[in-house]
Amino acid sequence: MNLSNDEVKHIASLAKIGMSEDELKVIGTQLSQILDQFRSLSSLNTDDIEITAHPTSIHTVLRSDEITNSKADKDMLNNVPRKEGDFVRVRPVLE
Repeated sequence: MNLSNDEVKHIASLAKIGMSEDELKVIGTQLSQILDQFRSLSSLNTDDIEITAHPTSIHTVLRSDEITNSKADKDMLNNVPRKEGDFVRVRPVLE
């Protein structure tokens, strides 16, 4: 599928990209090739393919959030300039 110059100009304007006439021809050819490659995917049989949200399994490498030293909270609160109950009181950021 070959994109017309007007279609390429429209795509460039949507992306807020200014292009010369030479650039429009080059980009038009490249976009047409990309669209042809995607079009070839429609001929593949995907009936037995399971739908997935991610191509690989998602595994977090972060540790679980567990309290290990609750005494540290009390020590920290003893060192703050202003506290309110069990919370640190700070100056307002937005007024």
